[in-house]
Amino acid sequence: MAQNGKSGKIVVNIDPEIKRRLYAALSISGITLKDWFRSTAAAYCDEQGQPLHSKATRYDGRGRKWPSSAKEVWPEDGIMEGIKQSDNFTQKYRVVSMFSGCGGMDLGFVGGFQVYGRRYSKLPFEIIWANDLNVEACKTYRRNLGHDAVSGDIWDLIDRMPSSADVLIGGFPCQDISVNGKRAGVNGRRSGLYKAMVEAIRRIKPRVFVAENVKALLNHKEWLRQVVDDFESLEYRVNYQLYQAADYGVPQTRERVLFVGTAADVEPFVPPTPERSAATWMTAEEAISDLENTERDPQINHIWSLANASPEQGNRRLVQNRPGYTIRAECHGNIHYHYRLPRRISMREAARLQSFPDKFVFVSGLRETERQVGNAVPPVLAWHVAKSILASLGASEK
Repeated sequence: MAQNGKSGKIVVNIDPEIKRRLYAALSISGITLKDWFRSTAAAYCDEQGQPLHSKATRYDGRGRKWPSSAKEVWPEDGIMEGIKQSDNFTQKYRVVSMFSGCGGMDLGFVGGFQVYGRRYSKLPFEIIWANDLNVEACKTYRRNLGHDAVSGDIWDLIDRMPSSADVLIGGFPCQDISVNGKRAGVNGRRSGLYKAMVEAIRRIKPRVFVAENVKALLNHKEWLRQVVDDFESLEYRVNYQLYQAADYGVPQTRERVLFVGTAADVEPFVPPTPERSAATWMTAEEAISDLENTERDPQINHIWSLANASPEQGNRRLVQNRPGYTIRAECHGNIHYHYRLPRRISMREAARLQSFPDKFVFVSGLRETERQVGNAVPPVLAWHVAKSILASLGASEK
């Protein structure tokens, strides 16, 4: 039997044609061969180490094994445990996160997760401080991102923020702007909190900032001009654009505006190029069909509202051959119906439509999880934006 040395180096000879196909596939997926091998090898070892006939083993509709418990697949220090291994960049960038919610944008910036059979590579962003008013969202954040999220009013905590960072990100509240909200505008009690971002940027002086909000903001020129003027007054070049999440591989027709500000020493931000068009958008069936035969299971957030039909938005039935409709935060149980099954979609299915990986577990009850999922920035969309920000920062790989 061959002896295994203590070195971590492995040399393998393979057929040249297989090598060519492998590199082509990895190029499409945006992952390096080294990262792919590490993650695949680790997953294989974990799989082989499991009992072959465990009574707790359960399978989804495509024969993929679900964990016997949430703790088994989602360790206490969260999803980040599995993505600390690789770092192909020459430097790290420190990130302050505001209005972080459960961590959708933050996960996209950090990268290193897998969803829809594709791995989104680890990026050199390091979250050094995060905050949200919602205590339950902070619990989910801590569980999955592996570090603290300070809960509380941002104006009470602003003096506790770091004095410097490379990047500042946040999705400032939109209830006063949304078509489903009170329409009080950017000076309303909630949406006016963008001014806390302005103040944080003034203090921290990040090289880049990202602020996210709803499409409706673009329809009100006075509100939009106020936001842009306030950001530009800090001497940043501001790029704002409407993003269709489905164009970037998210199976949901979710439109959001992102403001990206770059300091004078940073290259102007160039928005990421869409990967898909309406003809190739990922469908609801592609995203969640494997869950159809999975029994209700709170441990994996596969639970759904039993609310009766009502006139409220959110009662539409998904269409299997198109992306899901926008997941709302304040749906009050009136979340969309499954395209085939006689029930509303589960929180795990809603999380899939938002591009959260299955290893991302929401630690709250049904109604609070609905709010967290609906408020989140899709991690996959955030990952694409983060990649473009790296280009502005002049980041280089080893």
